[in-house]
Amino acid sequence: MTLLRTEGLKLRFGGVVALDDVSISIDEGEIVGLLGPNGAGKTTLFNVISGLLKPESGRIELGGRNITRALPYERALAGLGRTFQHIKLFGSHTVEENLLAAQHRHLSSSTLAAMLRLPSWRRDEVEARRRVDAVLELINLERYRHHRPAELSYGTLRFVELAAVLSLQPRLLLLDEPASGIAQREAEALGPLLREIRDVLGCTIFLIEHDMPLLLSVSERVYALDFGQVIAEGEPDEVTADDRVLSSYLGRTRRDDVAAR
Repeated sequence: MTLLRTEGLKLRFGGVVALDDVSISIDEGEIVGLLGPNGAGKTTLFNVISGLLKPESGRIELGGRNITRALPYERALAGLGRTFQHIKLFGSHTVEENLLAAQHRHLSSSTLAAMLRLPSWRRDEVEARRRVDAVLELINLERYRHHRPAELSYGTLRFVELAAVLSLQPRLLLLDEPASGIAQREAEALGPLLREIRDVLGCTIFLIEHDMPLLLSVSERVYALDFGQVIAEGEPDEVTADDRVLSSYLGRTRRDDVAAR
């Protein structure tokens, strides 16, 4: 089943074409990579999908529902989760409190029930804490439960942000350079973790990552962008061997390499 579909997305910033007729399709349960040089339009595409930018034309569907004009919070309610290049957490909250805050959309009890601590609120509270415990265990963050962001390393904060987004129970997870700024051993652990997240939580993943070995090892399919256009799509080996992709990254093609021998 197709979970995410975009058709003909176009967006300009003044005279700069950021997205030019971008059409992609991601099936439920896939891990799909998005590669391209700096300025190719990768984060812009994520911003359009998540509702931070409005396309001039085109269509976005999530689970068959048209979300092209939906607000960001409406997309989150529909099952879209997103991390950013720059970490976004509540600095005054502990790790556990950040994850509990993300549980809000799953609470069925009213504000009045919470104020009066009625049984419906207590049931919600127990279930929310159960989900937080499960995510902390999955991401291996239990020992940081009561720490605040200022007390943690940058690499650990990356994983806390990921855990907070997973607490939203997204159907589709957009990851924007999750390995950026983390240690090599943490980056090496990220690939197996993403596959475990997909397998355990049933979460479809769309991934931007400049760590090419990581992106290619974890992705089942890859899209390549350049100057806001999709220039290649397919299995990782096929895409990275495409002359257009080689040219956009390296300024040369396979034919150039053969001719130079």
